[in-house]
Amino acid sequence: MFGDCHMHMVLDGVYYKDAIAAHRGHVRDDLIRQRLTAYAGAGIRYLRDGGDAFGVALRARELAPEYGIEYRAPLCPMCLKGRYGAFIGRAFETLEDYRAMVAEARQAGADFIKVMISGLVDFDHFGVITSEPLTAQQIRELITIAHGEGFSVMAHANGAQTVLAAVEAGVDSVEHGAYLDREAVDALAQSGAVWVPTLVTIGNLIGCGRYPDDVLTRILDIQLENVALCAKLGGSVALGSDNGAYQVPHAKGTLDEYALLKRALGPRTDDILRAGEKAIRERFVWGGRQP
Repeated sequence: MFGDCHMHMVLDGVYYKDAIAAHRGHVRDDLIRQRLTAYAGAGIRYLRDGGDAFGVALRARELAPEYGIEYRAPLCPMCLKGRYGAFIGRAFETLEDYRAMVAEARQAGADFIKVMISGLVDFDHFGVITSEPLTAQQIRELITIAHGEGFSVMAHANGAQTVLAAVEAGVDSVEHGAYLDREAVDALAQSGAVWVPTLVTIGNLIGCGRYPDDVLTRILDIQLENVALCAKLGGSVALGSDNGAYQVPHAKGTLDEYALLKRALGPRTDDILRAGEKAIRERFVWGGRQP
């Protein structure tokens, strides 16, 4: 089985506020162990956590070897104050604040930096992304600073212009990447950055009754088409489920993501995903980039 290149140990797939509250004050080893057991039982031996501000991902990294799992994690997701991401990460106001957080990540032994540069897909309204994205200049500055400290960068990014800016700034992986146009897909494919499209965060919502199925289906169809195009153009695609997100249970979400990627990638699925995971494994290790 492939590894999962984007998941969140802190979340439970049901309700993020309750999941986070369970770890406030102290990290729950019992919950982490339960989820690591599920991954090991499914034959999933590599996990790249999207991080959290509560120490759960870093504690999971400590426990994972007991389950035969290689685990990578950032200190926490980093976002600009007032923009999307503070519920699970930490916000900075200035570049100096951000530099200090990157330095803290180095001290904590984080494997990479995770930045939040756009909002979420609005599953109620087609074509809408919540929260204003960062500017191209801001995106470049964040990535340049992290690279300068030897870190690879994982970017939560939706929207064609946001992804294009991240790719042009040298981002190492693009997470989600909804609503890409041909220019953005071309740039992503040519850049060498790895795309982790998290299709299951859309697909597993269809039929749940919380959002309009016609909107979800349109979003998923575009994402499937763009993943297929990116791979056809020689781009790098990796399996990442965003396990822990709503309706995406740990371990099972990985299997669901594989099924959706197979719809997009066809007979070459395993070869493409194997190459994408290899690229992730090689890049997202602390010190993998040299200043």
